[in-house]
Amino acid sequence: MNSTAAADSPVSTADLALIERFLDALWLERGSAEPTLAAYRSDLTALATWLTQQQGRLLDLDRAQLLDYLGERLAQGYSSRSTQRFLAALRNFTRYLLREGLISTDPALDIANPRLGRPLPVSLTEAEVEQLLAAPDVEQPLGLRDRTMLELLYATGLRVSELVGLRHDQLDCQRGCVRITGKGGKERLIPVGEEALAWIERYRATTAPSRQDGRAPLFPGRDGEALTRQAFWYRIKQHARQCGIDRPLSPHSLRHAFATHLLNHGADLRVVQMLLGHSDLSTTQIYTHVARQRLRELHQKHHPRG
Repeated sequence: MNSTAAADSPVSTADLALIERFLDALWLERGSAEPTLAAYRSDLTALATWLTQQQGRLLDLDRAQLLDYLGERLAQGYSSRSTQRFLAALRNFTRYLLREGLISTDPALDIANPRLGRPLPVSLTEAEVEQLLAAPDVEQPLGLRDRTMLELLYATGLRVSELVGLRHDQLDCQRGCVRITGKGGKERLIPVGEEALAWIERYRATTAPSRQDGRAPLFPGRDGEALTRQAFWYRIKQHARQCGIDRPLSPHSLRHAFATHLLNHGADLRVVQMLLGHSDLSTTQIYTHVARQRLRELHQKHHPRG
């Protein structure tokens, strides 16, 4: 490592020297090629630079910081393949530090690689969402039901299966949240914005009291049973055509819009993952580090419909 590079770097001399010691060991033990060493140097120096900005250093890296850093990489548009390469470099680096007795726990342990080859979800713009939400004729019972479902879907990012399966006892309008049991039986509480709550109250006011039993479906079909995913998807397509949205949509388009628009308005990626109920390994860390009240405040602050 030349002295000019060290002088120009915001990273401490100790961290830069540690990276070089690791790369030397990698070359001696494995005969790693120079392109691999250069890529590892770049990735680890970028991490060290980020840690320096957080008043941290490589030997103090913990799992929470690592998840924060991975979240920032994703938010900045780094590809899954690039993140896989970074994690390969980091795992080799932390194993070296453990072997040398420089750290006692591995912050990269059980951090999952991002999946490769998954297409980006189709999302709606905020203007298109507003058009879609306004499409149902709310003077008609079915239109009011559809508007309420669309508002709730966009306000919470629920899966369509979770939305159509909602019961009255899962919704707490007084506290402004909905309780969901998602994939794998994992339960999560999701804040509901004031706009969606107002539509829910209006919809409930038109629902017969006999249909508001706690275990009754919140959004029944004509037969009184919970609306099916297919029936709701058909209604979404009808409303989309009605308001002039002609590009391909999926049943999860509003869920994708929920996540995209939160991130566009500055929400933390890990908070969005928690709201969506994703089963990434980072989800457990999110539950540990994000208080529910803080989650509610972030939702109200960043979601475009409050």
